[in-house]
Amino acid sequence: MDGPAKLQLSSDGKIRHFLTIEGLSRSQLVELLDIAEGFKSIHGQPVKKIPILRGKTVVNLFFENSTRTRTTFDIAAQRLSADLITIDIRTSSQSKGESLYDILKNLQSMQVDLFVVRHHSGGAAHFIAQRVDSTIAVINAGDGYHAHPTQALLDLMTIRQRAGDPSKLSVAIIGDIKHSRVARSLIHGLKGMQCNDIRIIGPPTLIPNNIDTYGVSKYFEIKKGIKNVNVIVCLRLQTERMQSSLIPSANEFFKLFGITNERLKYAAKNVIIMHPGPINRGIEISDEVADGDSSVILNQVTNGIAVRMAVMATTLSNRADSGE
Repeated sequence: MDGPAKLQLSSDGKIRHFLTIEGLSRSQLVELLDIAEGFKSIHGQPVKKIPILRGKTVVNLFFENSTRTRTTFDIAAQRLSADLITIDIRTSSQSKGESLYDILKNLQSMQVDLFVVRHHSGGAAHFIAQRVDSTIAVINAGDGYHAHPTQALLDLMTIRQRAGDPSKLSVAIIGDIKHSRVARSLIHGLKGMQCNDIRIIGPPTLIPNNIDTYGVSKYFEIKKGIKNVNVIVCLRLQTERMQSSLIPSANEFFKLFGITNERLKYAAKNVIIMHPGPINRGIEISDEVADGDSSVILNQVTNGIAVRMAVMATTLSNRADSGE
């Protein structure tokens, strides 16, 4: 391992930062998922708080717009009883020209304990983790096209709950793979959980040239791609990241690759439908499927809170155990 995968682990293999899901073993992933399952029980309690991170300060540092991710990180920190600071970059000193490095140094001097970072540049969380004090943990909340490890972990949690052991399943990821950090992290997470049938489906213009190096099967025709699959993950068309027109139109994409009840007949009987959001109804998925019995999209959102609680608690606990 090198880069983020190496940086995030301590010398004894404990997770000190959470920068990428790539390189984590099945046992490490299962441990995180089991911790998240334990935290999920808190959601139904009258008082949804436990004192695990009491006295700790968490800074949400979002350089890119987000609704679900930032909100679930906010809730996760609050349910762990942490003190929470959310920085609005639009009104921060960066808008006045201050560098990322100087922003970090200033926040660091306030004795914070954890940075949750979302950034439009790949490797940003890695950059930060290399430069913060050893007492501070860093969690990657999405960086460029590169990675979205907590999204992958909540997806694995949802798959395990609703479809079973990923090592025994067929999983299809459909849509804009080229621009998707969600797809890249989920592939690495599924590989870590020993899933051997991962299918990538979409038009050639939306599939990365190096996809074969990921050890997945690629399909350019949806009926063949979803045949007998247990899990379908739909991805949003990220038109804001496209440098040119990579598809004829959104309507044409739905006609060729949109998930409808008619197309679900080709999948396994108890197939589950997932989507990281935001959903573009009538483009990647029909209303009937998004709101249907096969959809576990809202389960993903709920699981996002428990997963982010697990990652926060684990990274800070490992630092305390190592004396950092």
